[in-house]
Amino acid sequence: MEKQKTTKSFHYWQWRTIIATMVGYSLFYFIRKNLSVAMPGLQAEFGITKAQLGIFLTAHGLIYGVSKFVNGIIGDRVNARAFMVFGLLAVSLCGLAFASGPTIAAFFAGSNTGEKFTAVLVVTLGVIWMINGFFQGTGFPPCARLITHWVPPSELAFKMSIWNASHSIGAGFVVVLCGYLVMLGWRWCFWVPSMITIVGAGVLWLTLRDTPSSVGLPELPGTEKKSEKTDTEADRAEFKQFLRKKVFLNPIVWLCGFANFFIYTIRYAILDWGPTMLGEWKHISITKSTWMVAGFEIAAIAGMLVAGWATDRFFKGRAARVCVLCMAFVTVILVVFWLVPLPTLALVPVLMAAGFFIYGPQALTGVITANIVTRRGAATAIGFTSLFSYASTVLSGWGLGLVAQNYGWAPAIGVLCGAGVIGLIAFLCLWNTKRDAYEDEQEGAA
Repeated sequence: MEKQKTTKSFHYWQWRTIIATMVGYSLFYFIRKNLSVAMPGLQAEFGITKAQLGIFLTAHGLIYGVSKFVNGIIGDRVNARAFMVFGLLAVSLCGLAFASGPTIAAFFAGSNTGEKFTAVLVVTLGVIWMINGFFQGTGFPPCARLITHWVPPSELAFKMSIWNASHSIGAGFVVVLCGYLVMLGWRWCFWVPSMITIVGAGVLWLTLRDTPSSVGLPELPGTEKKSEKTDTEADRAEFKQFLRKKVFLNPIVWLCGFANFFIYTIRYAILDWGPTMLGEWKHISITKSTWMVAGFEIAAIAGMLVAGWATDRFFKGRAARVCVLCMAFVTVILVVFWLVPLPTLALVPVLMAAGFFIYGPQALTGVITANIVTRRGAATAIGFTSLFSYASTVLSGWGLGLVAQNYGWAPAIGVLCGAGVIGLIAFLCLWNTKRDAYEDEQEGAA
């Protein structure tokens, strides 16, 4: 009877943790993907170029990747609830500061017009967005830690795919919301999302807890604390050796990171440049284009769920094989988008299909990484692969902006097709990767 009660309580807290972290992480997107809708307004009002906006995206992505890695190491060893709430409040303040960027720039430039003001404004907004990128890196590590402590490996692919819907929920909702707010001015794309995230941080603090032991439940096998005392020097040395072997010298982790570079190049190109690209290349209004990008995100939710379900149901947890199929399909879809002239109505299902297939690998690389290094180093390993993910903004941000500015959007889409091919090859190299390394860990302990 007691065991049944514990199982029921664990199931309740498992889903409460999944849902709370989904909501919390989706709110980080409110102060990340709002910029894509504000960019045409920044171009029109201040004459900021695509290359300069691309630098914003690239700098933000690089800082975010480094931050996610650093905070991944921290996230494996601190209270996830406090860490996540702190990060959400910090990005909210960054959003409010970005909206005040022109006022700050005018103060330092001594004027709110002219070339000097524009130059100072670009630097001001760029610095604020880089600071935002750093605090954005506090969002995922606590989620990775909590999910791997609450969900066993046999259920991780499907439930992690459910959790990964938070990416699409946050990005899809904010681009649609900002598609209407931008009619009032680009600053509203920062004011309103910032206030929502501040409220959300309070709700997260009330609803989220840490690992199972924090609510009096037993930890999953392999996650128990060795003792209640502070880590000794030997413990810390052993943990560093574990990370060196299982993460930094693990070829599977490196391949996952390499594949992530090209997944995120495609994903972020559509998210960051979608409204601008559809407006300039296809002559679609900002309101309609934001709904189309939201369609990309909505389809992504279904794609992640199907990919996670298929991994557990048909591929016995071998997620890399599902990633191969998804990357093959998304590459074909991008070639159609690039080369086939389609009416606006036909572009909707094409973009939705791209979202459906690209988000499967985006979710499953985290599953491959977490399972192959075990939950003990999951946040660190995922943070490490994220260095590759957000290094992709050099290509998806600055690179694509430069190509579009000098040659047009068609060649820029061709670049994305090439990214799809390389990502496919990377996953083919992972075809024989086993589901997890927990048996290896037990043998090593024995």
